[in-house]
Amino acid sequence: MAKASKDSTRYDVDLLCIGSGPGSQRAAIAAAKAHKRVAIVERWPMVGGVCTHTGTIPSKTFRHAVGGMARWRQVIEDGYIASDRSMPGMAQLIERVDSVIREDASVIEHQLRRNKVQLIEGVGSFVDQHKVLIKSETGARTLTAKNILIGVGTRPAKPPTFEGCDEFIKTSDALLRLNDLPKSLVVVGAGVIGIEYASMFAQLEVDVTLIDRREWPLEFVDHELVDELLHQLRAEGVTCLLNEDVDTIEPYEGECHRGRVKLKSGKQVVGDVILFSIGRQGQTDGLNLEAAGLEADCRGRLTVDEHFRTEVPHIFAVGDVIGYPALAATSSEQGRHAANAAFDLRDRPMPSHFPIGIYSIPAISMVGRTEQELTAESIPYVTGLARYEEIARGQIVNDSTGLFKMLFHSETLELLGVHCIGTEATELIHIGQAVLHLGGGMNYFLDTVFNYPTFAECYKVAAFDAANKLGL
Repeated sequence: MAKASKDSTRYDVDLLCIGSGPGSQRAAIAAAKAHKRVAIVERWPMVGGVCTHTGTIPSKTFRHAVGGMARWRQVIEDGYIASDRSMPGMAQLIERVDSVIREDASVIEHQLRRNKVQLIEGVGSFVDQHKVLIKSETGARTLTAKNILIGVGTRPAKPPTFEGCDEFIKTSDALLRLNDLPKSLVVVGAGVIGIEYASMFAQLEVDVTLIDRREWPLEFVDHELVDELLHQLRAEGVTCLLNEDVDTIEPYEGECHRGRVKLKSGKQVVGDVILFSIGRQGQTDGLNLEAAGLEADCRGRLTVDEHFRTEVPHIFAVGDVIGYPALAATSSEQGRHAANAAFDLRDRPMPSHFPIGIYSIPAISMVGRTEQELTAESIPYVTGLARYEEIARGQIVNDSTGLFKMLFHSETLELLGVHCIGTEATELIHIGQAVLHLGGGMNYFLDTVFNYPTFAECYKVAAFDAANKLGL
């Protein structure tokens, strides 16, 4: 893709970000610190974008609240408080979610305003390659920008239409707006979002059925960890129907508030709520991309180069709208890189190792290569394992099922990958990320002293396991 040419035209702003998610936030602040005139247009009354309002923040807050309920239940079972004490319900859970959303949006807005970023409420669409029309309840205006960044995020893919089923078929956006906990939940799609919500509702003692057309969910995750996740989901009562496809859905015995899912195999499942989690769609359909000379793919995503430029050199795109890895953390870095590229600022390359977190219960996190990848590329490696049941911290928090794995090159002893399932997995992974980035290996973990009792001890235990397998 071509590099932007010099332009002496006077524009209203130097950078206009459409959407206010993590990518736009970081791009806006990076440009503002370089003394550029920056504006963000956001359709929500509060900033934060999809990440804050319907995606990462709500779902992870809900997960934390669910974990609190599970701990409350354990306290009752252990006899520390009277068993007649009622636990919080769906209304209390959602109240907590809404509270965190407001607080997160407030923090983001304060950061943007402190950096003198102009915030504009409204829906933006292209008039031409440098001009954007902004419509709001108070009217319409146009804004010209030397550079434009598209960070509009994604929305859940629309579920298939089944007659009379609108009341009980939900997407992930609508799931956290239920008035009451359902007695039963059918999740169609065992991707990251589907598995996260299946595990959360199972913790709330909801009867959960998970359906996926694939024989193996989460293909990009270490297979041993997926095996452990499925085992723990089933232990919590989740029925996992893999290699199954939905044929049709209908109201159950004429009831408008319950659905019957008929599978192509002939099986049938009944649920109070049916969650369709079958991927996400880029929210580019309202941008009038044609006016800017751009075109999205069938899933509303845009193609960019290594600097996050689209086919139009002064128009950038970051975050979920450009596809994998579609993480809030990577979106932030993409935004910073895009702003630096737009204004020819000094920059460092995007890191090659970034962590992936799946906030199921139990959580999964990984960084680096998987066994499947190493095997396919004929790279010699050795595994080192640590089980939470062997770690004092695991015993303290009552997690005996957690599994931690490191992969080392069997000749150079270089660290190749770290994979974890269990309590604090998404926090624990960052030690491995740092060592990977710095090119470290097994000897670092063998020689380093970790605080005791902590989950970080897993690194030492796993390193000794790998060393023993190599006869070191």
